[in-house]
Amino acid sequence: MTRIVIIGGGPGGYEAALVGAQLGAEVTVVDCDGLGGASVLTDCVPSKTLIATAEVMTTFDSSYEELGIVVADDTPHIEQAARVVGVDLGKVNRRVKRLALAQSHDITASVTRAGARVVRGRGKLGGPQGIDGTRDVIVTAADGSETILTADAVLIATGGTPREIPDAMPDGERILNWTQVYDLDELPGELIVVGSGVTGAEFAGAYQALGSRVTLVSSRDRVLPGEDPDAAAVLEDVFRRRGMNVVGRSRAESAKRVGDRVEVTLSDGRVLTGTHCLMAVGAIPNTRNMNLEESGVRLKDSGHIWTDKVSRTSAPGVYAAGDVTGVFALASVAAMQGRIAMYHFLGDAVAPLNLKTVSSNVFTDPEIATVGYTQADVDAGKIDARVVKLPLLRNPRAKMQGIRDGFVKMFCRPGTGIVVGGVVVSPRASELIHPISIAVDNNLTVEQIANAFTVYPSLSGSIAEVARQLHTRKAGEEG
Repeated sequence: MTRIVIIGGGPGGYEAALVGAQLGAEVTVVDCDGLGGASVLTDCVPSKTLIATAEVMTTFDSSYEELGIVVADDTPHIEQAARVVGVDLGKVNRRVKRLALAQSHDITASVTRAGARVVRGRGKLGGPQGIDGTRDVIVTAADGSETILTADAVLIATGGTPREIPDAMPDGERILNWTQVYDLDELPGELIVVGSGVTGAEFAGAYQALGSRVTLVSSRDRVLPGEDPDAAAVLEDVFRRRGMNVVGRSRAESAKRVGDRVEVTLSDGRVLTGTHCLMAVGAIPNTRNMNLEESGVRLKDSGHIWTDKVSRTSAPGVYAAGDVTGVFALASVAAMQGRIAMYHFLGDAVAPLNLKTVSSNVFTDPEIATVGYTQADVDAGKIDARVVKLPLLRNPRAKMQGIRDGFVKMFCRPGTGIVVGGVVVSPRASELIHPISIAVDNNLTVEQIANAFTVYPSLSGSIAEVARQLHTRKAGEEG
């Protein structure tokens, strides 16, 4: 029987384990924290659970004003501007941890039920490939004891950890990284979020909705510099309108505690003060002390593992998946890389990873979902595409729900009308992007999207309307 050892139990690791076991291999997963990895225990599942509470708060606040909902309370008339609904952050975080642990247990049960074995410990490669084509994996248990596993193939899926700034080291109490925020029992009164990428924007928006006064520090000229510029502009406008202090083109040099407060010093000399600081300045891959280069695995300058489109590394019989590869920091991509690795090594039918069909989502309010080619690709001339953007303000369902911000944007090839990308900015954009994802993945045309029935009224109606406008424009150009 083919022996496969997987180092790391995140989405790349456990999805690979399921596939490997189903295809008849003897699979061992080496993991030290619990299956699900950071995605389940400290990142995606916890953060989106926290955001779910924030979403309810935002919905209530907007409904309270826009939809005429009245809450009877005994707030004195002179204090009517006070917030009627609050949040118990300690209770929220206890729920976050409970759900994350339950999800990890469910994954472990699925993996073991499929026939894979789970070994607790930290794994590393034992050196170059043996004469017989096998590789050793050294597993170090919590008590320091070592076990050697022999494998025909190894998958490395060890993920990443929060990047740290030497002069802004987290202490777990006032200066935090995103794995530590779930230990808070009380809502931060004044939260400074350093970093305006996806993680920073999501937490900034969530804590603002929960009731914190938030300052978001961005080293670039706008929030979410890696996302669609129109989408980022909408979100930044929403942030500012809701009272967030967005400090652009400013880099944090240090963060330190001063009593029960935190001081964040910017590169231009300004000093921001708050009760708490969240450092969201990216992640580094977990590739240190794993004997990778000694075993023939080539690393990039960033420390990520080089892989090809079927997840192979430069070392025979060694594959890699997930954040450790630096390909796309998404659980869905990690899972696909892990599955592809198993399909490839075990001789099953496999399609190389195609990043132009990957859909992703930023869980802010409104959400930002994207798939395929981007506005930056079009502007840079990487692809010739027609673009139509339709504001949600024109959508009847959006008007009924009091949705003011957002749009649907779609990209198609001139002439053929084949859909090559899209952006949705709206509540539940993560759900609305799916029809565009299907179109991109299957080379559907705007005509096909336009001719499909949509419910009236619905937010998805805007997707069909954008497709109709692209089809009409294409037909006009051909005429």
